[in-house]
Amino acid sequence: MSRLTVWHDGDCPLCRREIALMRRLDRRGAIEFIDATDGDASCPIDRRELLARFHAREDGQLLSGAAAFAAMWRAIPVLRPLGLAARQPIVLSLLERVYIGFLRVRPKLQRALRRREAVKP
Repeated sequence: MSRLTVWHDGDCPLCRREIALMRRLDRRGAIEFIDATDGDASCPIDRRELLARFHAREDGQLLSGAAAFAAMWRAIPVLRPLGLAARQPIVLSLLERVYIGFLRVRPKLQRALRRREAVKP
């Protein structure tokens, strides 16, 4: 199995938490995590576009949104069944709808987390 590449928003408190969890679950080191906010990071597309949605490269194919999450899940044994289920078009379509809904509330969640982080000692 080739290594999966995942680009994430290192400036986003939600993303940082999720990627920290995925790093802990990726005990085999199957995923290369790249912080797309790092100016030195290589980006396969425009950086703003890359940061607007979650992206991953699986077997040479660039994926975004729910498809990228599903690829990441397939690389992590405990999440693999969910990632495999997402290969079904109806499941992936449902996950993409959920993801689009999340993108709508993401800015509010980011602000709330940033305020919470600023208050912590």
